[in-house]
Amino acid sequence: MSELDQNDIRAAVGSGLLNEAQAASLLAMAHSRRGAREGLAEGDEPFELFKGFNEIFIVIGMLILASGWAAVTAAYISGNLGGYIDKTIYSAALAALVLWGLAEYFIRRRRMVAPAIALSLLWAANAGAGITAGFSEPFMVAQNDYSSLPLPMALTTVAVALFWFRFRVPFAMALIALGIFCVALMLAAQQAGSPAGISDFFLFSASGPFAWVTLLVGFAVFAVAMLFDLSDPHRVTRRSAQGFWLHVVAAPALVNTIALSLLENGTSAAHLLLVAVLLCFALVAIVIDRRSFLIAAIGYSVTLAGTVFDGEGAAMTILVLGVFLVILGAFWARIRAALLSPLSRVLPLDRLPPSH
Repeated sequence: MSELDQNDIRAAVGSGLLNEAQAASLLAMAHSRRGAREGLAEGDEPFELFKGFNEIFIVIGMLILASGWAAVTAAYISGNLGGYIDKTIYSAALAALVLWGLAEYFIRRRRMVAPAIALSLLWAANAGAGITAGFSEPFMVAQNDYSSLPLPMALTTVAVALFWFRFRVPFAMALIALGIFCVALMLAAQQAGSPAGISDFFLFSASGPFAWVTLLVGFAVFAVAMLFDLSDPHRVTRRSAQGFWLHVVAAPALVNTIALSLLENGTSAAHLLLVAVLLCFALVAIVIDRRSFLIAAIGYSVTLAGTVFDGEGAAMTILVLGVFLVILGAFWARIRAALLSPLSRVLPLDRLPPSH
């Protein structure tokens, strides 16, 4: 069956088969289904942050609205510090109703991308503020005792999950993964004490189980991302976007735990081993056709390598990774086609994006 184009729809309106409102709705649905795939070259990875400047306009309005709401709420709470917890909860509950209503209009009805991302962030921040006020112990937190925070963080993650179940915003899936990650690290901190610095989250040599927790959560998030990817091999539905954002979260957790543990050694052999490990991850990214997985992993590794570690070896590693990414980006499709050919008997290629 051939596809209808805009001329066919105009002809249907002219003949009386459709009225103008029905034609506009049909066109809007068709554009929504094409989504980020529209205009992409074969083999490219869909990515969409906004559909037009009107969405940016709306997001700016939402941010100003949220800033004004926060300022008014802060003034309202400061008027009576004795009831600040109840006031924070009430303000968060009222804000949740407003955010839900905005989401019903801009996400469910208008199907906007950028406002959906902004509303997901605002919903998570608002839920976190209200739930933390209701379930945490502020006096314990003030004394650097964070043992009361895992429950509010878990409940905030559940609130974001409810938002996702209703509106299916792909970006919200990344927030859920980050919430689970934070809860796991907080529970680990309760058992082993707080980490000394950010590098402790990725170094196997550091005290505490943080690096192992990071690695396990990374594998779990990657597995869920692959479930979404395998259910949409042609990357034409929202499931593909869910997988995209989950890969952005999983990649730093997976790759950097290994990469930075190797960089800590500081020897030339360790840097060569790091390049070999990243090459293995690059092969995985090519097979599953996810540039986002690889760029998030290497980009975050380069950032931490340049800030946490220094020296000539780290600088050379960054240079090699940069050259590697440029070459890989230029010949991605050819490399992938050559790689998938010998793997056709061991991989479910029918559930992976086709090579071109």
